[in-house]
Amino acid sequence: MEKANIYYATGRRKSSVARTWIKPGNGNLIVNNRPADKYFRIQNTFKTMLQPLALTNTLGEFDVKVTVKGGGYSGQAGAIRHGITRALMLANPEFRSQLKRAGFVRRDPRTKERKKYGQRGARARYQFSKR
Repeated sequence: MEKANIYYATGRRKSSVARTWIKPGNGNLIVNNRPADKYFRIQNTFKTMLQPLALTNTLGEFDVKVTVKGGGYSGQAGAIRHGITRALMLANPEFRSQLKRAGFVRRDPRTKERKKYGQRGARARYQFSKR
């Protein structure tokens, strides 16, 4: 969706969903109405979120506003990365090859496997007793 140079995209990872808006600006990063560096206290997750902007050399060129729900910080950072990637491709389709080569375009399909009945977990069984 594009409206007056505002680009919207949805990013997903694990059980997190990030609704991402980017617009030309001076590099403000807002996650759930808080500055991104305050929201992501772990430096690794903050860096993960910024990877598409750093790769395309647009780190100070876009204002990013994100609403993210579900999962933990790692999944949320991955969902935001996916959302920013998709929004950047809407803003400039020439970024696609660069982002695709880095592996940011495809959604990471790994999710938690469900627990099965008669078992302790997804794969772990209860201890078997012969006697």
